[in-house]
Amino acid sequence: MTQNQGRRPPIKDDERYRILVEAVSDYAIYMLDPDGTVASWNAGAQRFKGYTPVEIIGHHYGKFYTAEDQRAALPQRNLEIASREGRFEGEGWRARKDGTRFWAHVVIDAIRAPNGDLVGFAKITRDLTEKRIQQEALRQSEERFTRLVQGVTDYAIYMLDPNGIVSNWNAGAARIKGYSAEEIVGQHFSRFYTDEDRNAGEPNRALTTAAAEGRFEKEALRLRKDGSRFWAHVVIDPIRDDDGKLIGYAKITRDITERRNTQRALEEAREALFQSQKIEAIGQLTGGVAHDFNNVLTAILSSLELIRKRLPNEPKLHALIDNATQGAERGAALTKRMLAFARRQDLNLVALDIPDMVRGMTEMLERSLGPSIAIETRFPLSLSQVLGDANQLELALLNLAVNARDAMPKGGPLVISAREEIVGPGHASKLEPGNYVCLSVIDAGEGMSADTLKRATEPFFTTKGAGKGTGLGLSMVHGVSEQSGGRLILKSKVGEGTTAELWLRATKTPAIAAAAAPAAPETPTTTALTILAVDDDALILMNTSAMLEDLGHRVFTAMSGREALEILAKQPVDLLITDQAMPGMTGYQLAEAVRERRPNMPIILASGYAELPAGSNLALHRLAKPFWQSELDQCLAKAVEPLHGKRAAVSAA
Repeated sequence: MTQNQGRRPPIKDDERYRILVEAVSDYAIYMLDPDGTVASWNAGAQRFKGYTPVEIIGHHYGKFYTAEDQRAALPQRNLEIASREGRFEGEGWRARKDGTRFWAHVVIDAIRAPNGDLVGFAKITRDLTEKRIQQEALRQSEERFTRLVQGVTDYAIYMLDPNGIVSNWNAGAARIKGYSAEEIVGQHFSRFYTDEDRNAGEPNRALTTAAAEGRFEKEALRLRKDGSRFWAHVVIDPIRDDDGKLIGYAKITRDITERRNTQRALEEAREALFQSQKIEAIGQLTGGVAHDFNNVLTAILSSLELIRKRLPNEPKLHALIDNATQGAERGAALTKRMLAFARRQDLNLVALDIPDMVRGMTEMLERSLGPSIAIETRFPLSLSQVLGDANQLELALLNLAVNARDAMPKGGPLVISAREEIVGPGHASKLEPGNYVCLSVIDAGEGMSADTLKRATEPFFTTKGAGKGTGLGLSMVHGVSEQSGGRLILKSKVGEGTTAELWLRATKTPAIAAAAAPAAPETPTTTALTILAVDDDALILMNTSAMLEDLGHRVFTAMSGREALEILAKQPVDLLITDQAMPGMTGYQLAEAVRERRPNMPIILASGYAELPAGSNLALHRLAKPFWQSELDQCLAKAVEPLHGKRAAVSAA
């Protein structure tokens, strides 16, 4: 075999060019016949315009132009220019196959034979839509900025050249300093300084500092045209070109003579906003973690409950199950506090009578706080009911009382009081205007420093030492009050005790007495049902299904809303129980779709996370995670009760 045998023949130059052009995907490169018919088509052209070679070769390239450009004969005109001048280049809107438009940079080169005859055109198109959008956004931004600067009247915004000469002047500068643009442009900015500052070299020092440090900022007295003085907040920033050369200064002056107190309030508001944003961010994280943890605890608790039923009568095994259950229940209590802080728990808001609630808690408070704490209550003879969740409000009050006890290690008085107050605009509580009841827990303990007071409602922040607190008590109270439309306000000083105020919206609705929790049924409360259980978490789905089957029900399972709808279309189902937070289709969206097909189907939404969309109006039964089998059974009974009632009525008829 010779040396060249088995080798590919060399690729010719024209073949190399063809391969190169066809491989390019960032540019549409194709050929046109002299009349504008497409003769070739590369990968970039197909990507930009959406046509395959089979769909477009042999068609006139004018179909890439918009309808307006076609009516104006722009395709033909561009070819004429390319034919006459040898080249056409431009930018404009072009149309894709699907009708959408994109901004294109187009080059058309005339191709001629050696004898000068026109044999066609080479056309290169580049998609510049993103660049066009950026340029347009930049242009609009510059226009808005110019209008903004010229329209600002509360700030003097103007430019200085490198020597301090005023080069432009806005409306705010004219209003604050009294000079028109004609009077001041071309003058040195030092005329705004007092004689003392000019003699001390302050104007030059300001420019030198700005140039050297990148910024000069100060509050000082300045002069108006009429000679009067005003207190000014001044900022000077150096302006440099791309090479770093100083070309001038940007100067902003604000008259704060009568607004220094406002500035102080603004700084406090900024601090409050920062704190609010920080708490909100922590709340989002905490709520998400608690939601996922709730799912884990649901699987653990339900599994332990089912295992307990099947265990032999072995005390040691039952002790271990009890221990694991108690640990999981402690975790569930922790997640409830986390969800409360994050304002993601499901609240049952009803009208409550505060004095009755506190009187009902007296024995529990006395046991929890111990004999060294003297509890005193102070309530007016007439007090409006409040809107709140009875269980959560009791837990919040207990948390505040325990914190007060811990602040008084040697014991002392604990005062629980309430007052009614009308909150108007600008109230110190920053609540929405309306009628409120302020429930206060007052101790005579050690009090908190200013730094501790700022962080008191942050989750996991505690001053009690390792192992003595979760740091979620006050954060839970904060979350419950916010979610109920109220607010927690803490007032404290070191050595002067602490006052915790729980502001709650007053309501005219008659108060609802708390009902005793029903005892867990020993036998299932409902007849056998065919139930569809939906959850994207396999652990939760398996345990929910196991508990339902243990109750004697037939169960279908689905891990998504779409899968659930497919099952409902094929199988007879009496009741749907679904998780809320699922990808693709939430539980509420699934419920909406089911109600369109089966308006009377009972639906249970099982979630420990109050994340229903605004305006939700479907009548759904709620089951908080984690849940016991008895709670599941009771919820099933409540959900199917209306249907059983209707069936009984029909039978009687």
